Amino acid sequence: MGRYLQREYEQPHGDVNRIYDRPVFNTRIKMSHKPMRYPIVSIVSACLIVCTASLSVAEQPQTADVVRPVIDDQAPGWRSLTESDFTAVNSADETWSWVDGTLHCTGKPVSVLRTTKPLKNFELVVEWMHEKPAGNSGVFVWTTPESIEKLTREGKPGLPSGVEVQVLDHGYTDRVKAQGQATDWFGTNGDVFPVGVKMTPFPPLSPNGQRSFPRKHLAKGHGQWNQYYIRAINGEVRLWVNGEEVSGGTDIEPAAGYLCLESEGSPIQFRKLRIRELP
Repeated sequence: MGRYLQREYEQPHGDVNRIYDRPVFNTRIKMSHKPMRYPIVSIVSACLIVCTASLSVAEQPQTADVVRPVIDDQAPGWRSLTESDFTAVNSADETWSWVDGTLHCTGKPVSVLRTTKPLKNFELVVEWMHEKPAGNSGVFVWTTPESIEKLTREGKPGLPSGVEVQVLDHGYTDRVKAQGQATDWFGTNGDVFPVGVKMTPFPPLSPNGQRSFPRKHLAKGHGQWNQYYIRAINGEVRLWVNGEEVSGGTDIEPAAGYLCLESEGSPIQFRKLRIRELP
């Protein structure tokens, strides 16, 4: 009688089935009992490859998500700045106008709009947009009452003393360059500098050392909205542009005064003015 050779195999779905070949007559299957031998060099090489791969994975730097602070102007203590919070200084009647919560400025004459009361420590969020290329404006922090009184009394174009947070369109650089003048003394991404007051600017600095130049260039051009978050606390002013801190200064004297918005030759809009006064 012949003997059947039995084989097993596994189907793709995991079922193990047995199949039988055709009869194999007078066939002997000789099994070898000799142990299988592998070259030592091959084994060592395989181990080295595995170990090297493990080390390479372990040595790769672990990338962590960047965590940034959230500026939540809806938190307790924040409030909106509206038309009733401001008063004219040396502007024309038509320079400033409120339309559906947005403050419009014609840019003429060169002048400021101030808060009705002085401020000391505070946080401010404001969005702004230049309507035309090369627009120029600014936010004045801790403006001195003496300079405000002088501008109001004289009623002439001019700007007060205080810490200016520059609001400048990128096209301003091209305009100055076209006039054959130097452009290395100012920036268009959020300079902070003193006007008639004392301040130690944070680096990087302008060539004359008076301005704090932004560490990053994050401002958008005319026709687009930008957000400034300004923190003025205990003689120190810091500026965030579109969510990232870029510039500022310390050792400011005086460290209290009016908050002013600047009109300086070009139409600009301000909106979402929010403030939180601090102790």
